[in-house]
Amino acid sequence: MKIIIHGGFFSESDQSNEVKTAKQESLKNIAKKAFEYLQSNSAINTVAYAVSLLENDPLYNAGTGSQIQSDGVIRMSAAIMNGDTQKLSGVINIQDVKNPVLVAKELMNEDDRVLGGNGAKNYATEHGFENFSTEILQRRKEYEEKLKNGGKGTVGCVAIDKDGKLAVATSTGGKGFEIPGRISDSATVAGNYANSFCAVSCTGVGEDIVSNATAAKIVTRVTDGMTLENAFSKTFEELKAIDGFAGAIAIDKNGNMYHQDSYPTMVFANFDGENFEVFK
Repeated sequence: MKIIIHGGFFSESDQSNEVKTAKQESLKNIAKKAFEYLQSNSAINTVAYAVSLLENDPLYNAGTGSQIQSDGVIRMSAAIMNGDTQKLSGVINIQDVKNPVLVAKELMNEDDRVLGGNGAKNYATEHGFENFSTEILQRRKEYEEKLKNGGKGTVGCVAIDKDGKLAVATSTGGKGFEIPGRISDSATVAGNYANSFCAVSCTGVGEDIVSNATAAKIVTRVTDGMTLENAFSKTFEELKAIDGFAGAIAIDKNGNMYHQDSYPTMVFANFDGENFEVFK
């Protein structure tokens, strides 16, 4: 049983030791809670739980603390994928819910498993998810500054449970000030993918991740016999060819964990029950 999480990249407002320390402590705390949860729960339930904790922390650009788009509205996306069944479900550009990842998880029970915009919000309301504003003062100030003057962030979790089953979940509040309706990688197989061999969650510039099919490539290469490290190396070399901005976390079926970013610094933590690794 192992867990690895990420909280996106440092944003414009993260350039202080205080914020760095806060994120290190937050990620360690969430990784530990998620690992404890994993002891008696499946990988799929654990990744949803871990990402919901990340969504609840305003340090990250997902759920509470999400970025504001160019029309002044917050729209969020999230997905979850079960490596055992290879079912992916997600929400795209959903508004006014506290935990998009939990709405995505609820959709796993449906035939139509990826919903966007008003359809996603209506589904959430019908299934008991209360209306909730995820805007915080800092994001409003950043938005107003961008209006005057004319981040890259996502959260994710990969887990392997006691039965060796893999799962991944990813959630984002967007890049900030984007064109309304923009769709990134988080609710696609480019940014969030798992099967019985490997599971990967990405963060960075969604367009770069989609162009490179990053998560799906890494998982496919591991499935075809590459080591996790070599699959990352080849995929990130291809990302470099388009000057892509991305980071990724992964676990393979043997419990090997790996992470890599194309530019500094992806914030991440992993925990195996005894040892922590946290970004520096």
